[in-house]
Formats: sequence, structure tokens, C-alpha cells
Amino acid sequence: MNFQNRVLVVGGGPAGLAASIALRSVGFRVTVIDSGQPPIEKVCGEGLLPATLAALGRLGLECSPSDGYPFLGIRYIGNEQVVEASFPHHHALGLRRLSLHQKLVECGRRTGVRFLWGTCVDRIGPEGVYANRSLIPSEWIVGADGAGSRVRKWIGITSVGSTHRRYAFRKHYQRAPWSNYMEVYWGRATQFCVTPVGSKEVCVVVTSRNSMLRIDEALLEFPLLASRLGGADCLEPERGATTSTVSYAEVYRGNVALVGDASGTVDAITGEGLRLAFLQAEALAETLVEGNLALYGRMHRELAKRPARMARLMLAMDGRPWLQRRALRALASEPELFGALLEAHVGQTSLRRIAAAGVRLGWRMATA
Repeated sequence: MNFQNRVLVVGGGPAGLAASIALRSVGFRVTVIDSGQPPIEKVCGEGLLPATLAALGRLGLECSPSDGYPFLGIRYIGNEQVVEASFPHHHALGLRRLSLHQKLVECGRRTGVRFLWGTCVDRIGPEGVYANRSLIPSEWIVGADGAGSRVRKWIGITSVGSTHRRYAFRKHYQRAPWSNYMEVYWGRATQFCVTPVGSKEVCVVVTSRNSMLRIDEALLEFPLLASRLGGADCLEPERGATTSTVSYAEVYRGNVALVGDASGTVDAITGEGLRLAFLQAEALAETLVEGNLALYGRMHRELAKRPARMARLMLAMDGRPWLQRRALRALASEPELFGALLEAHVGQTSLRRIAAAGVRLGWRMATA
């Protein structure tokens, strides 16, 4: 079997870098092409859950607590209710997106990935990628160029389902973390996510369906969080992005495969976007060894099921204060239930336990 095939990865974000590292690990020669320069920034909550850290470890990238700020679990705050649970086995890590990207680039270099930064792809064809009007031949092409993927459009794959788009805005505050938990604050139609990312720094993200809502205005609904941030300096200008759950009928065509947001997205409220991209990278490497992209398509669909279900469940409370109250009251009345749901969220429990937790939550909400 020939493991010296050339793969061109279009897109040098975390998904493209993870795919390139995974493909190098099984012997492919890989080149990453991106019009930007590293490190590349993107608005996100910057919390790497235990399963995400485990996926990074399998790619050969170890993140130590000193790289960011370890946190122990997730705390939900809303409607005068507070529920929290710790991760069952391992800690999570708050890590600046720029730091994560730089670590992935360095890992790629160590494994022998070739990079063409500052290079714009003009189009793709069966024989390879055209960049700066020149053909770069390849046997396989990986589209990792984000939710607005040009690669996906070039091969004719269109959306088959999506939720309503939401809008996220992020700031970093120079403020010592007040908790060893990632905190999620629920409002009427707004959520705040606060992640400790350093000994003197927290990442704050607000998400809503209102494209005009910014952090300072949104904080008026959250006096507790506003008081905790009061007087803290912002370390950079506010940045925004969109988030949604989108799926596609196909994630490959011919010799082209899609990974990361180019292959579909899950709402940021799940915290699953990066983990999903890293698992897709592993699946792509496993199946491309055999040249079996049909198998990759099946594995991709299976990987997306649980995050998509979790997104639907969590977003069911969005804009429904009565449902938020019932859910948080139910979880507060039985803390072990929230722990079971957190295990399900991070993929560290069986389907039987997930089903049992769902039944218990439904009963608690009905009687709350």
C-alpha cells in the first residue's frame, strides 16, 4: 500500500491543522494552504473540555495546566438557581484560541506538515488545487476552510438543515477567576459563558439571536456577573461571530473531503465544536488510508449525532424563561442528576445512563 500520497488541506484553522497532523501520523505527505498567517484568531468560549483534551493528546499535542487555566466543571446560573457539577475523571482547560492555534501549528511542523501561509486558493480540480494561478497537484483534497467554505461550494454540496442563527461577542477581562468552574448565565433570550483562561484573565462571551446586542448592554440583565466584572480592564476590542447548527447531505465528493465547520456546524452552546473537528480528523485519517471516503461519511454522521441532540436540548430553553426555571429547579433539587447529564455532555457515560438521566430530568421538570 502506498502511504506517500499527497494531501492538500485548504484551511489552516484548528480543524485543518488537526486533519493534517492525523494524516501525517498514518504516513501521508501533507500541505496546508491558508491565505492568513498564524496564529489565527476566532471568537469562541476557549474552554477545552476533558474529551477535547483527550482528542488533542491522541494527535500528539499535550496541553498542560500551565498553558492556560484548569477548571473542574460547569456551573449554570439563572432564575435565582445555581447548579454545578464536576467532570467525572479529568479537568478541563481554559486556553486562549491564539495559544491553541500556535500549539497546533508547532505540532504540525514537528510531524512534517508543509505550510503555505499567505496563499489564496483560486479553485480546485480533480488534479489538485490552483493557488496563485498555479496548479499544486494532489491525490486528495481536504476542505477545512470554515462555515462559509468555498471548497464545499466548489464541489456542489449544499445545506440540508439548520437552526436559527445566533450571534456571539467576546471580550477578555483582566480579572482573576472567582471560580474553578466554567460558568453559564441564563437570561430570557441570552446566555453568558465565562471561562477562566489565566490566573488574571477571564474570557466572557455573550450569545443571543440579536445581532446588535453587545456585552456591555447585555450585562444589564445580569447584575451578578456585572458586579464580578466591574472595574476590570478589557484586554482587547470586542469581537463577534455567528453560531448555528448546520448539517449537509454529504461531506465528501470525488477526491475531496470536508472537516470541521466546512462539513457542518454545531451551536457553540454545546462547547463541542473543536472536539468534533478533532474526532473528524481522526476518522478521516483512518479511512483515507484505505481510500474509503464513503466510510468517512458514515463515521462523520455518527460523530455529529450526540452534539446535535445536545444543541437541540439546550436551545429548547432559549427564549423560554418558564422552561429555564423548571429545568434549573429540577437540577438544583437533585444535584446528582446534573452530574449525570454532564457526563453525557462530555461523552463519558453509556447510552443507558443517558436515557435514564433524561427520564429523571423529565420527571423532575414535570413535578418542579
